[in-house]
Amino acid sequence: MFAIDKVVCPIDFSDPSFEGLKRANELAAHFSAELMLVHFVPPMPNIAGARAPTGFHVSTVLKEMEEQAKNRIADDAAHRISKKVKSRTFVGIGKPADKIVQLAEDEAADLIVMATHGQSGWQRLVSGSVTERVVRMATCPVFVVPAPKEA
Repeated sequence: MFAIDKVVCPIDFSDPSFEGLKRANELAAHFSAELMLVHFVPPMPNIAGARAPTGFHVSTVLKEMEEQAKNRIADDAAHRISKKVKSRTFVGIGKPADKIVQLAEDEAADLIVMATHGQSGWQRLVSGSVTERVVRMATCPVFVVPAPKEA
């Protein structure tokens, strides 16, 4: 029988990612699994030859973004995860798809639950899809939750 003891759920604080969290919460509750809510702050691109404005320090901005994400994810965990579910949060900096897969491996996750934004056309071509990359690279099953339909 397929046992689920640990679920990793990446969020980006969007409505679709909260739909993924809703499903991850339900699965974790059903299987009495630990739910690990995660967010990765994407690194800022390094543009060759570009000069940053005076007083702009990439490391400082990334640290501030990471701190803001830690506050938001703690609030989301407190309000969106059932009190019956054992949970914890993690925030880091890096390419989200790569970091999600690595974290799931490091944590010996049994399942990754995440939403798709349903990007299409040039947006998908330019930015790619974090969900698609995770599905391709993950060593554990990935449960993909479609973005909610617009009313």
